[in-house]
Amino acid sequence: MGVGAQLTVTDMRRAARHPVDHKVIGEHRRLGDVHLHIINISAHGFMAEGVSEMEKGERVSIRLPEIGRIEAHLIWATDERAGFQFERIIRLDDFMKMIDTLQPNPRLRRAR
Repeated sequence: MGVGAQLTVTDMRRAARHPVDHKVIGEHRRLGDVHLHIINISAHGFMAEGVSEMEKGERVSIRLPEIGRIEAHLIWATDERAGFQFERIIRLDDFMKMIDTLQPNPRLRRAR
């Protein structure tokens, strides 16, 4: 008997995304420091601009407010943007604290 639901990538893409404007410096094994501009985020991952020279499956470690250091791997990329999936799902209470920090203007936050 299985333990809990196993989300597919399609299911995870339906997770609520929150628009943000957050710049981070990630750590990449091959490239060293990489500058990422996170433009939306969910408990499962984020979309960023400024990703170059990375290929699908490669990993990057970033530091997020309230969450701390977390690793993510590249799922998809275009010339301008890229989608990353976190190595683990962020707990809801920690995620909401992070959103409050990243989106100080309550009018920009999604309804809870």
